[in-house]
Amino acid sequence: MIVHPVTIQLPITLYDKLKARAEQDNVTLEQELLQVVAAVVPQSDDLDLELRDTLAQLTTLENDALWRAAQSHLSAEISAELEALHWKRQREGLSAVEDEKRQEYVRQYEHSMLIRAQAAALLQQRGFDVSVLPRAQ
Repeated sequence: MIVHPVTIQLPITLYDKLKARAEQDNVTLEQELLQVVAAVVPQSDDLDLELRDTLAQLTTLENDALWRAAQSHLSAEISAELEALHWKRQREGLSAVEDEKRQEYVRQYEHSMLIRAQAAALLQQRGFDVSVLPRAQ
């Protein structure tokens, strides 16, 4: 990967917050900044298009399929692995491979949550009581 050095001026309050997060996650300030920026800037427009297409296709689903989408979740295996990576990241940090895996699991989780939320919103628009749906944990 080609990298470009960047120098920025941060307000002290922001610097202190980022430094505290880096220490909590047991990573360098530079690594923490990179993670923050990477989380905000999409890695690929294709993923955004894919998610947008998926969300748009929800409008064509029958009610039963929407209910299933609104109740879907990550597999127990992925959830457990993501949690383990989260704890390891806080304890001792992650290797580059582990962090890539963690980022992919977070992306899957976020997509899953967006699909659930959109499905619930569509069901509510169709007049269904969505308060019976399980809350995200």
